[in-house]
Amino acid sequence: MTDNHSPSNSPFNSSFNSPSDPTVNRPATSDNDLPPTPTVTDEVDEIRSFLGRAGRFVLVGICLYLAVYLGAEWLVYQTAERNRFFTVKTAAMNDYDHVILGASHAAVFDYRDLNTRLEQMTGADILNLATEGSGVLLNRVLLEYFYATGHTSDTVVYVVDSFAFYSPEWNEVRLQDAELYARAPFDPALTRILLGHPAGRPVLLDYLTGFSKINNADRFAPDLFAAEGPRFDRVYRPLAQIDRQRMAFLYPADIDADTLQASPYLAAFTELIDYVQARGDRFIIVRPPVPSRIYQMIPFEPEFDRTLRQVAEQHDVELHDFTAVNNDPGYFYDSDHLNQAGALQFLQRYLGPVLQEEED
Repeated sequence: MTDNHSPSNSPFNSSFNSPSDPTVNRPATSDNDLPPTPTVTDEVDEIRSFLGRAGRFVLVGICLYLAVYLGAEWLVYQTAERNRFFTVKTAAMNDYDHVILGASHAAVFDYRDLNTRLEQMTGADILNLATEGSGVLLNRVLLEYFYATGHTSDTVVYVVDSFAFYSPEWNEVRLQDAELYARAPFDPALTRILLGHPAGRPVLLDYLTGFSKINNADRFAPDLFAAEGPRFDRVYRPLAQIDRQRMAFLYPADIDADTLQASPYLAAFTELIDYVQARGDRFIIVRPPVPSRIYQMIPFEPEFDRTLRQVAEQHDVELHDFTAVNNDPGYFYDSDHLNQAGALQFLQRYLGPVLQEEED
């Protein structure tokens, strides 16, 4: 008898066959139906294509940055005035009788038309490179740049403030201040000088890329010292609290009588004197007027003056101490800066005659 329910005769038999059953019919396949296998040549071509696209993108970016950089550089020449690197780069003369270095107490002699007046008083050609908050290191860089650009000066006049000898804030930190380079024209000579000073190297990339120039929020504002406006005409009414705050701002709290002798900035100052004298130029030290109440508040100022006199004697340079003259409170626009009337009188009675003697 035939078994009609045998699995081999079941109409549903094919649906239960194992996929691995060789008797199962499958669609025929060929190599043309498989995805192509990437070859080494294909991979190289793909990498080349990517690098080409990336290179074009980078090139466009560089071109755009270069256009912005050139625009910022052009704007420097339209708006810069008091930036001291710009002053050197665009100086009208090659040979000067006197170059003035220092910080804000010396910078006031360049406010408005005072430098022109000083030149008229003395019959000398004078370039003022003093800038606010400038310590010994920044003054050294400015003077080196002055010489490196082909300028000469018979005399270097350094208006000395003691605060510049005690803190990196007025030296390394100030030299690396991006504000200084926001209107500094590009010059390979300045690049070499910054590279040659350890304190200048951290800011070198900023200067080379023009980052501070491009991102200068005050690019269209007048390039003047903050006190050169109406503030320069006012008369300061002494306030003890403001005077104390001013001293705390300028001088570290931890200095003592021995700090100056160990100061690297005192050594840098003596090296600056040697540098100038080695070129055959004269070096003059000037101490600016300061109200007597402020002089008494400055930490270890008598000790500083004694040290400065010793440095002057050892290096055979002139020292003119005007701290106790032209220091009536009415001659200052704040705790310790001469106002217009005080600065003009100081130039007429004191600094002018000193420079005139050098001319004679």
